[in-house]
Amino acid sequence: MHVVYSALLALGLLLGLPWWAVQMVRSGKYRAGIGERLGFVPERLRRAGSQPTIWVHAVSVGEALALAGLIQMVREQNPKYRIVVTTTTATGQQLARERFGAENVFYFPLDFGFAIRPYLRLLRPELVVIAETEFWPNFLRLARKSGARIVVVNARISDRSFPRYRRLRTLFRPVLRNVDRFLAQSDIDRGRLVEIGAPQDRVSISGNLKFDIKAPKTSALIGQLQVAIKSSSATPVIVAGSTVEGEEPIVLEAFRRALKWYPNAALILAPRHPERWAAVMDLLRASGLPWWKRTAWATNTPIAGGIFLLDSIGELAALYHLATVAFVGGSLVPRGGHNILEPAHYGIPILVGPHTENFRDIVDLFIRAGAVDVIPREKFADEMLHLLDTEQKRVLLGRHAIEVVRANSGATARTADVIAGFLHNAPRASHHAKARRVP
Repeated sequence: MHVVYSALLALGLLLGLPWWAVQMVRSGKYRAGIGERLGFVPERLRRAGSQPTIWVHAVSVGEALALAGLIQMVREQNPKYRIVVTTTTATGQQLARERFGAENVFYFPLDFGFAIRPYLRLLRPELVVIAETEFWPNFLRLARKSGARIVVVNARISDRSFPRYRRLRTLFRPVLRNVDRFLAQSDIDRGRLVEIGAPQDRVSISGNLKFDIKAPKTSALIGQLQVAIKSSSATPVIVAGSTVEGEEPIVLEAFRRALKWYPNAALILAPRHPERWAAVMDLLRASGLPWWKRTAWATNTPIAGGIFLLDSIGELAALYHLATVAFVGGSLVPRGGHNILEPAHYGIPILVGPHTENFRDIVDLFIRAGAVDVIPREKFADEMLHLLDTEQKRVLLGRHAIEVVRANSGATARTADVIAGFLHNAPRASHHAKARRVP
């Protein structure tokens, strides 16, 4: 089957080559790390010695943040192991290099044997840890053949992808049998994994690692913005994070209405994807409202009555601490939503739209606890203004949000315990030399 899969994957890439080329030229997207993706091992990854290795794969920023606490815990419990981290996106790569060191981070190879084998030969990982649902057939097959044990952590099957997986479960069943253990986020995810072909006795529930992400400590930017907010009496402060195409006009209109009642209000706007920053700047120029971008902002310049555009990576989570009200994007339009736990850690009242399928279980917990306000697109401005006007509701939303986070923490420790069990039972390289030969 893997021969047919590889041929179809190659055909798909070939047919899509013009589109990929246009994207690379237009926005630079996919250009970064192209050599690493094709199997050219970067020199920084090579390290002398025979230190045993754990390979952790996080797709993007969200997964890298979720896995950071787990990686730290596994390192502390198993200091003899080197932990290397792969990502798929450039933003995830940047964050991972900052967190785990560039010498331990590289782009995940394309799912072809020629791209995967060089890394397996160099690293010879004893354990591969994969976040959520990165089920790459060739990678799983070759990693398993090399002698590595494979654990999928924080596993989830989204509402959108479940029907597709279920239709192809006959093909997925042998792929998923390469995995030694699945640690699902919820009972729903456990059932879906089994239904699409995961062996039932290999699937258990560990909870969601994202509940354990520590709220970022203060930063230079936080301090500077606090001074700017205080010096101009900027209040209320609205943070709109991880916004996607189609949402910024809605947020800007709501902010324009808010200014009529709160002339010193400030909006911190953080688009989800860096390649959209230029388009959002065009919207801000056309709005006629005062605005500043983070990369050109004169330190401590007052931001009352205007918009602070966050055109940087990795700083949004900490900025939620400044919010009177936080909106988490990807939810007013059908994009599945983004992580509401970042503002929740600070006890900030949260607004989201109705499209939160990617964080189904988390949002359901918050809804049941009265810890999030879910509003339709057409009522966004009205509901945001109502929340700004109602301090009691803001206090309750924030308090309940913190309670939900505390009640659902602990997935990191549970996951680390499972990983420790695999490491303690890992085969000795000398005894399994043949098994560890990379095919």
